[in-house]
Amino acid sequence: MSNKLKVAIIGSGNWGSSIAHVCAQNTIRHSDTFERDVRMWVFEEQINGKKLTEIINEKHENVKYLPGIHLGENVIAIADVKEAAKDADILIFVLPHQFVYKVCDDLRNVISKDCKAISLIKGLDYKDNNLLIFSEEIERILGIPCAALSGANIASEVSEEQFSETTIACQNSEDGKIFLKLFHTEYFDCNVIADSRGLQICGALKNVVALGAGICDGLNYGNNTKAAVIRRGLIEMRKFGKTFFGGVRTETFFESCGVADLITTCSGGRNRKVSAAFIKSNKTIEEVEKEMLNGQKLQGTTTSQEVYNFLSARNMTHE
Repeated sequence: MSNKLKVAIIGSGNWGSSIAHVCAQNTIRHSDTFERDVRMWVFEEQINGKKLTEIINEKHENVKYLPGIHLGENVIAIADVKEAAKDADILIFVLPHQFVYKVCDDLRNVISKDCKAISLIKGLDYKDNNLLIFSEEIERILGIPCAALSGANIASEVSEEQFSETTIACQNSEDGKIFLKLFHTEYFDCNVIADSRGLQICGALKNVVALGAGICDGLNYGNNTKAAVIRRGLIEMRKFGKTFFGGVRTETFFESCGVADLITTCSGGRNRKVSAAFIKSNKTIEEVEKEMLNGQKLQGTTTSQEVYNFLSARNMTHE
């Protein structure tokens, strides 16, 4: 029996494929800690008459969501989520948030009680007038600890090995050391903190501010205006986190998951890009999203609606 840790990635979009590229290097680099192969659950699609999983396993490239990047020969694409997660010691959740509950239900009886999870999902879940944090929802359903990772990480740049930082939030310091080994590289610099809630609030709310930054661009406002939107947005993010979620720390907003992610999203992210184009078009934002994003989703539009509903229910929209 090997006591090396088996890694499975649940999700295979743009960001999931980028993180597979990082982890595949580290499971080889730290072969004393991890099994070499990284299993990746891929939502099966037909690309030019061929299964996407087959293409990934032959070419070691996700031709649909991350073309031109070699994922690593030790990344194994699997179409069945239970098969991908079976016997895993570490589950990396990096899938659109609308699939989280269904996938976790499927995995409930498959995973071992010693398994650890980490959520790379940016967003909050809105249910019954409450905002829920995905790592906590994964913990609740699966009964295993779930850390979180978030930062100024545009997927294509990470996969091209351009330098970037990220933040890992983890309560258990021993688990934190393992996640550091799994994700940290010379080009992907990781810092471990304890504030999981603050990290995930940053990851969700920065998309709302990015819509505002895009609107500034669409209206041809200057950099001063955009900087004001970003600065005030950061203050509101912090105030929101501290008002509604216990344990959120001010320092978290100065980590990569906070101010850095906000800057990169407001200058280069999809929410900024689509909202700028929306202002200049005579179309709905949904139509512009469809035209520009190749099947990917904006998170800022749904998050801003949810935040608005959440504040309305508390008579706090004036804040």
